[in-house]
Amino acid sequence: MTDTTHAPAGSAGQPPGGRDMAGVKALVTGGTSGIGLATAMAFARRGADVAVAGRDEQRGRRAVRAIAEAGGVADFLAAELHGESSARRLAQAAVARFGRVDVLVNNAGVFPFGPTERTTEADFDAVFGLNVRAPYFLVAELAPAMARRGHGAIVNVTTAVAAYGAAGLGLYGASKAALVLLTKAWAAEYGPHGVRVNAVGPGPTRTEGTAPRGAALEQAALAGPARRPGTAEEIADAIVFLASEQSSFVHGAILPVDGGRVAV
Repeated sequence: MTDTTHAPAGSAGQPPGGRDMAGVKALVTGGTSGIGLATAMAFARRGADVAVAGRDEQRGRRAVRAIAEAGGVADFLAAELHGESSARRLAQAAVARFGRVDVLVNNAGVFPFGPTERTTEADFDAVFGLNVRAPYFLVAELAPAMARRGHGAIVNVTTAVAAYGAAGLGLYGASKAALVLLTKAWAAEYGPHGVRVNAVGPGPTRTEGTAPRGAALEQAALAGPARRPGTAEEIADAIVFLASEQSSFVHGAILPVDGGRVAV
């Protein structure tokens, strides 16, 4: 299912300095809400054409409308990501829609909390299916073409808890730690061919998905010097930086966007 909306260049919502990413084709997974939607909108404001992938068609249409109102071009691609076949189908759909993918943002993920003894094998498979297998095969499908063209950018969304132990977050943290290693491996593999691969490691961030944690989120944020949770837009700014030419000499980096939690 696709829903494409075009808005003319020069529309309201452009950033100061113009549309420096005009002509760039970006695919953002989990792009219908939270960090993904903020990222898609940030790309669009800078002139990129954005394929917004997600499970919910209604939310996808709303995302496309919001991007159009910001002066961008967007296409919603319905996708239920869980492994190789679904990831390759999404990548192929994005290429069919826009001709190529210059930027891939692996943002879609699930973040369960709870004790290890209550985790089922189905839970384990679901987390690694979305958080690890889907990004792996999206990269497998898209990075070779980027390498043949001699340019491209991949940004993985990990988490601060991929770097330290936290009770109840073992499964989630382990899946994102795998993505941290893959970021570095892909940078080594594709970087010599012009494809930059980096990641952001968000700390506690206010989104629709984290809203149910409420006070626990606020308390976790107090561990960092910023003394507050981040916003989806703050994470999106870091993602767009890593995808842009402003970070042209950055390869294999894991950029902490965590309010300084990495410092304590």
